[in-house]
Amino acid sequence: MSTNRVYRVAFEDGSSVIAKVSSYGSYFLFAEDHDRLHACAVALRGTRFGGLLADVLTLGDRPFSWYDGTLWVVFYNEVERRTALPRVLSDRMVENFGREIADFHRACDNVVDRLPPSSKSIKSDAIHLLELLESPFAPRNFSLAAEQIGRLHRHTHEFLLTLERIQYDYWRKIPVLIDWNLGNFSVDMADDGTFTLFSRWDYDWFRIEPRLMDFYFCSRVSSRTGDRTHWTYSPHTLVEPQFQRFVAAYHEVFPLSDAEVDFVPETYRFFILNYVVREGARFFRPDLCDQFRREAVTRYLPAFEHFDVGPLHRAIS
Repeated sequence: MSTNRVYRVAFEDGSSVIAKVSSYGSYFLFAEDHDRLHACAVALRGTRFGGLLADVLTLGDRPFSWYDGTLWVVFYNEVERRTALPRVLSDRMVENFGREIADFHRACDNVVDRLPPSSKSIKSDAIHLLELLESPFAPRNFSLAAEQIGRLHRHTHEFLLTLERIQYDYWRKIPVLIDWNLGNFSVDMADDGTFTLFSRWDYDWFRIEPRLMDFYFCSRVSSRTGDRTHWTYSPHTLVEPQFQRFVAAYHEVFPLSDAEVDFVPETYRFFILNYVVREGARFFRPDLCDQFRREAVTRYLPAFEHFDVGPLHRAIS
């Protein structure tokens, strides 16, 4: 299920670095992401998140990447890993996690003006998907029936209309890491059972977008079902009481507006449309890609249509 191949490169002096090799998508977007990641890591120095991000090795003051027209590689310093959160978090840990993510987002908000803008956005990705779904070859390309393609087209079009209505282009955007699964970060656990974010690695879905883009995976970490070997991309984690607890704790540290809360289910819809449907063939094995795309049409997007954002509003009231 990985889009990259990752190696540990060991040297004779006993040191080592991590090499990430990729060949999908665009080298130029890959290089841009790592430039922004490095700039973010540098800007966070001096804050309590100064050592959180695994930084890419540089040549001079720029991230180094190797590119031969087919493959590209970046090298990371290894980050120390401490405690992994348990598969199911207690209520107290969910609240702790909400406060930590809020603190991290606030730190990123404070430094984002030092980062160049991104050349990609959820809007440009959705426009690209709409064009792919309008192709007469879309049913073959996505291995879905024509009526299923029509449903995806409707949701993509509605998502873009929503971005226009809320004036998305003017929303505040910060570095977001999106994929907060338990295998991507570690925490520093105190004697009293509280914890702080300690280290984070794996940046396949890095973006500069509204902070709400991190919330779906945060809901999965907070979920009563916990981290699982077999899973779906259902939105049920966004309506569980545990996620309401997460949102309330987050709001205490870095307050959310009603408009932002309204946008939470839209970030889920974008995740399904972009990462499951548009990019699924790059992220998943062929059998899983076909399964998740079918479920996007038959389960995930129908569940989105009945999403009640009321409990999340009550969490911040």
